[in-house]
Parts: sequence; structure tokens; C-alpha cells
Amino acid sequence: MAINVYLNFNGNCREAVEFYAEAFGTEKPQIMTFSDAPPNPEHTLPEEAKHLVMHARITVNGSDVMFSDVFPGMPFTAGNNISLSVMSKNIDEIKTYFNKLKEGGKVGMELQETFWSKCYGQLTDKFGIQWQFNHEE
Repeated sequence: MAINVYLNFNGNCREAVEFYAEAFGTEKPQIMTFSDAPPNPEHTLPEEAKHLVMHARITVNGSDVMFSDVFPGMPFTAGNNISLSVMSKNIDEIKTYFNKLKEGGKVGMELQETFWSKCYGQLTDKFGIQWQFNHEE
């Protein structure tokens, strides 16, 4: 299991991740935009979201740092744009940690299967720390 840093940006994520990749001398990051996600007829993707970064990752000295833009209309506060991401190959472990950390907190997305993960969810714990949980194969 690993816990990684996840940074959110307000429309300038591509610029930021490319800057950090150059500054730390990492490989060129692979960038997934919101338009790269499979279309969902129930939720049409707004035009202003299509070019925004849904996910990017670089590795700095063995530690993964992940990035995304906030979706248009979602709140963004500079300084509060960091979350911790729990990555595990063990779904039961993810469920245990998620259920413990949600006590007294607020669930943003219940654990569920997504197109990128068999088990993904996010919450803010009772201390205001944002967490993401992601099953990796």
C-alpha cells in the first residue's frame, strides 16, 4: 500500500505538471483529459471541461505525485487543493480504511467501480483532510 500526494489545480494543471516534470527531471507525464473518459449519456461533458486534466502523474525520487484540474463549477481554494491518495491491491483493505476514515467525516464519492478502478472513493475526514482510495491491479 502507498499513500500519495494528489494536487488539484484550477485550469492550469497541464502547465503545472509539465513544469514539475521538467524541474524534477522526470519523464514526460502522460496526461488524461476529461474528454478522454468514456462518454456518459446521463452527464454530458461541458465544452469548458474537455481540455482540462482529469489525471496526470509523475514520479519524483520514487514517490508518485498526482495531478488534476477541478471540474468546472467545483470549489477551488488555493492552499486547500491537496489530498492524500491511498493506493492498494487489496480491496478489503481499502474498504476498511475508507469506512474508518468516513466516521465523523463527509463522503464525496462512495466506494464504487469506475472505468479506471475496481474500487474508488473519496472523502473528507473529521479533521478536514481529503482522502482518495484507489484499487490498483
